[in-house]
Formats: sequence, structure tokens, C-alpha cells
Amino acid sequence: MVLLAAAVCTKAGKAIVSRQFVEMTRTRIEGLLAAFPKLMNTGKQHTFVETDSVRYVYQPLEKLYMVLITTKNSNILEDLETLRLFSRVIPEYCRVLEESEISEHCFDLIFAFDEIVALGYRENVNLAQIRTFTEMDSHEEKVFRAVRETQEREAKAEMRRKAKELQQARRDAERSGKKVPAFGGFGSAGMTSVSSGTIITDTIIEPEKPKITAAPVRPSGPSKALKLGAKGKEVDNFVDKLKSEGETIMPTTGKRGSDVSKALPPPVNMESVHLRVEEKITLTCGRDGGLQNMEVLGMVTLRVTDDKYGRIRLIINNNDGKGLQLQTHPNVDKKLFTAESVIGLKNPEKSFPLNNDVGVLKWRLQTTDESLIPLTINCWPSESGTGCDVNIEYELQEENLELNDVVISIPVPSGVGAPVIGDLDGEYKHDSRRNILEWCLPVIDANNKTGSLEFSVAGQPNDFFPVSVSFVSKRNYCDIQVGCL
Repeated sequence: MVLLAAAVCTKAGKAIVSRQFVEMTRTRIEGLLAAFPKLMNTGKQHTFVETDSVRYVYQPLEKLYMVLITTKNSNILEDLETLRLFSRVIPEYCRVLEESEISEHCFDLIFAFDEIVALGYRENVNLAQIRTFTEMDSHEEKVFRAVRETQEREAKAEMRRKAKELQQARRDAERSGKKVPAFGGFGSAGMTSVSSGTIITDTIIEPEKPKITAAPVRPSGPSKALKLGAKGKEVDNFVDKLKSEGETIMPTTGKRGSDVSKALPPPVNMESVHLRVEEKITLTCGRDGGLQNMEVLGMVTLRVTDDKYGRIRLIINNNDGKGLQLQTHPNVDKKLFTAESVIGLKNPEKSFPLNNDVGVLKWRLQTTDESLIPLTINCWPSESGTGCDVNIEYELQEENLELNDVVISIPVPSGVGAPVIGDLDGEYKHDSRRNILEWCLPVIDANNKTGSLEFSVAGQPNDFFPVSVSFVSKRNYCDIQVGCL
């Protein structure tokens, strides 16, 4: 078998993406593809046509064609088998089989084509191997990144320790030799996440607190250091050359930047006394119903930036009847909290540390009571003649909550293409790399407490589990209010 080229073209013979495996000019391949639709005989079921020099083996893809151009002495059976593999690769990278989607993922398709054919001959690979090769997953790289992250965490911990030592030394110098006892490590329970409200989610991963550092002043003059802009200039020159040859260059949409901006927390208005109440919910339910475990972890964090508020007291209003457990910091007066629900220091002469996040109160709730689940999910896959019809719905149980940025992730089988979506409330996104269908809902509240999604895809009922859910909320799950005295 000698495969000359593999291409995806329109029914008019316009090439969308083409990969040549032997030396061939652009004019030659465009001429072959332009002549391809004129050679096909309408009304016949053949999947190949021949000319005096080449053979076209093709397969329709809705409004497009997947075409292999081979020599006439190649094995037609091997050509057809290779064609089927090419046709299965395209849905792995393109959600819909349209010209715009093919053009957007053209380089991903070319990399996959190179794994199938080398120098005109078929490689002994399957779809799973192609996916692995194109992802370029490396165990050594994972180990390297893990080691580097560990070193970064150790460096940050050492930096915080040094900063505390310097701050303590500065305070001692300001007090002119006055003996001040140590505070006993108050602030060690401070949290590094930044939040403008209560966070309720199914994970316990906390984002790193952004640190603002002043840019160092560099001397003006010639520098031999690596210039980050040099690569961008080379790319611009390459794009200009393509434009001069008549290529149409699609502008970048900046999608990555928008995703990053959405992931960053909104700015928080910091006052002299700043309180942050944060909750995290983690729960696991069975496929056929039943709550296996549910855990709620909450914390009140205090940050004081003005010395005159250093001896502030907090009033806690606990109106929750779910049976949660409260715990105060060791330096908080427990008798005062038990009698009056007031948080204050044991030693009234001391003050809270300035410019530090101090965790003063935390609570925990662990239960298997199904009535306490804030949001229920019902996933119902049923087998059909072409695969599975999946119906999934949600229902808000705690109507006083408003859930934002809800993402329901459903695993789907690999290598079967994008699912066909039926009825849908909200939006969806199919990640073919991770084989996940994400159902995205901006808001779920009392006015939008139920919704459903229906889709069809090839697979078995067990392929669509486990389903995972994540969301945020500005309102506490546990009814705990915090104020200042």
C-alpha cells in the first residue's frame, strides 16, 4: 500500500485539510481534489474511483468527504480499513462535522494522521494508541512537575516563616524593648483562598492567594537575556508569508484568556475589619439512590488591618438545626462563647495579629440523612437499537439556596463521536479529550429548581457513571450569621 495523501474536502472538491505523505506540490493536490467530485458516478454504491494514475478511496461525512489518494497498485482492502480508521479519528477532535470545525482543529487532525501513516505506509496502530500518542503524556514529566510543585510549596512555607520572624522583630523594635509574650501561633489556621462570599462546592481544592510584588528596576541598556517577544515576531512573519500566498488566516478568539478571567475570583472590598465565611460540601450518593456520606466544613476567618480594632469581638448567631459541631480557636475564650455566643480572646490585653487571616471558628456536619442533600441528580440511561438514550435531571432540595456556575459532568464512551443532544435546559460542552459531557447551568434557585438533559450516544448504561457536580453559592448552607460588637 502506497498512500499519497489524506484529505477532508467539501462535496465541491474544496480541500479543508490535507496531509501529503510523499513529495507533492500544493497545486498537484488541489488539482486532484478538484477533479474528485467529477469522477464519482451518482446512484452507485462504490466507495472508490480511479483515474489513469491514482485511486480515490472515500467515505461521506455528512456534507464532507474523507478521501484517501493512493496508487493504483495498492491493496484496496487495506485502503478501506485505513479509511475507516481515518473516519473514526475525525469525531475525536471535532464536535460537529462542519467545515468551520474541521478548520479550527486542522493541526490536531494532521498530527493524528501522521500517527496512522508514515511515508505512505500504514502504521499498526488503533484509535486508543493514536489518542495516547497525540496527548504526549509523559510519566517523567509528571514526576518532574510534582517535584517542582513540592519545592515551590516548601519555598513558600519558608518565605512565610521568614516573614513572620521579620514582622515579630519589627514589632519588638517598635515597642522599645517592652516584653511582649508570644501569641502562641495564632493565625496558623489561616486559609490561603480568596473569596467574596460563601463557597459551596463538591471539592476541597483551594486556589492560591494571589500575591502582588513590585516589579524590580532593571538597568537600561543592551541585554543578552532571552527575549520573550522574539518568538512572536517569527510567528508574525510566518503569518505574513501565508497571507502573501493567498491563505486565509483565522484570527484567534482569545478563548483561553476568557477562561482564565472567569476562574479568577472577583475583587474584594477590604475594610479595617474583614470577615470571610466559607463552607465546603462533599457528598457521595449511590447510583440507585441513597446518601453514602455527606460532610460540610465551614470556617469564619477574621482579618484586621487597623491596630485600634485589634481587640474586636464577634457575635455568632447559630440558627441551624442540623446538628453541626462548632469549634473555636484555642486562643478564643470558650466560656464566653458557650455562654454568650461571643468570640473574644482569652487574654483581653492581647490583640489579633494585623494583616493576617485568622481562623476563629469552624464547624463540621457529617450525616447520611437524604433530606439534607441540597441538590439531587437522577441519571437514567436506557439501551436502544443504536446505543443508549440518557435522561438526566436535577432538583433543588434546599429552596433557600441559590446555586451559581453549576457544572454537571457525565462521562461518555470514547471513540464514538459527540453525543446527539435532545431536550436541554442550559448549555453543554463535549470534551472529547477527557470523554466528558459537561452540562452547564448559570443559576439554580427556587424559580429554576428543576431541569433536564436528554442525549443519545453509543455505549452501555455503565459508561455514564459516576456523575460529578460542582457549584458555588453566596449563601451559607448552615444558618450561621456573624457580626461585630
